[in-house]
Amino acid sequence: MPATLSFSLKQARRLALAAQGFHGRQPPAVKAMHLNRLIERLGLLQIDSVNAVVRSHYLPLFSRLGSYSADLLDQAAWSSGRRRSLFEYWGHEASLLPLSMYPLMGWRMQRAKRGEDIYQQLARFGREQQDTIRRVLASVEEQGALGAGSLSTREEKAGPWWDWSAEKHALEWLFAAGEVTVAGRRGFERLYDLPERVIPASVLQQPLPDEAEAQRGLLLHAAQALGVGTEKDLRDYFRLNPSDARPRLAELVEDGQLLACEVAGWRQIAYCLPEQKIPRKVEASALLSPFDSLIWERSRTERLFDFRYRLEIYTPQDKRVYGYYVLPFLHNERIAARVDLRAERAAGRLAVHAVHEEETGLDDAGMLALALNLRRMADWLGLEQVQLNCQRESAGRLRMALAQID
Repeated sequence: MPATLSFSLKQARRLALAAQGFHGRQPPAVKAMHLNRLIERLGLLQIDSVNAVVRSHYLPLFSRLGSYSADLLDQAAWSSGRRRSLFEYWGHEASLLPLSMYPLMGWRMQRAKRGEDIYQQLARFGREQQDTIRRVLASVEEQGALGAGSLSTREEKAGPWWDWSAEKHALEWLFAAGEVTVAGRRGFERLYDLPERVIPASVLQQPLPDEAEAQRGLLLHAAQALGVGTEKDLRDYFRLNPSDARPRLAELVEDGQLLACEVAGWRQIAYCLPEQKIPRKVEASALLSPFDSLIWERSRTERLFDFRYRLEIYTPQDKRVYGYYVLPFLHNERIAARVDLRAERAAGRLAVHAVHEEETGLDDAGMLALALNLRRMADWLGLEQVQLNCQRESAGRLRMALAQID
């Protein structure tokens, strides 16, 4: 389809940053309304279990809003009553999503129930173990919010995290099919309950859109959250299949809800919402979670920022290039550095194991901004000290910047 708009790479970058919530002042005191408004804009927060600094779903809010009480997110995600505004489901991997998007996931739940678009092992379990699934569902109905551990009937000790019991498989199948949802968490363990005991009736009673309508809705959410993106960018945001996304995109363009556009240097056609307002500049500095929606699609990150990023958690230590848990540092429209961080809670310190500047580097103002971000992150996490455990030239400059603000 022919493009109707064209953007320079700098314009595309500004559109993306503004769409992702990096354009605007941070509130002096973060309240629930700020958090909910931001998550509505982003569409979802990806959940990850790694706790090297803090669990990943907490970080995107800090990167955009500044210091906030993690209790606000816990209440929005796992409390009961009016404060609950989020639910867990498969969005972009395991995710927290606004309750307003619950109806848009109905088609995905129906497909999962049919054994489609879910992991093959789980689909096979659903076909072969309906007796176990019914038994587990009956336990949830009778007893309320339950974790997999309390239902397991196997005698041997559980192995690695993927070594699921039959009951855990059943709960995950029921969760994917929408028969149960996550009521809360005990530590990081999910507690499952019936949707009608967790999701507000006003949400459950909404009519479900058909597959095509729901997929169009998800693509529009993705376009709003990304600012501008290729077909792959948009479908990846909520993990849509190409066979679903491509006809829906064509329909949205034909209807005028999306515009086809060109971005300088991109080989693929891109898409954006009509009447996009491009900021004249974006002034933001933030440490980014490896699972932040700004950068989780790695090829898009390279196209937008000329920044190649790979998480090295599962890379053997002697083969890592940058470190175990590396957070990209966004500064004034560039990803200018990467920082290997660890929250050493017992010692009360945020440990910086490595600082790697990108080719253009950080000027003195940029290094000071990084120092401020590290100090603010340490304060937010309740850690008294920022400790540098590295010897590179960048570390020396960072040490001087930290001394300026302490």
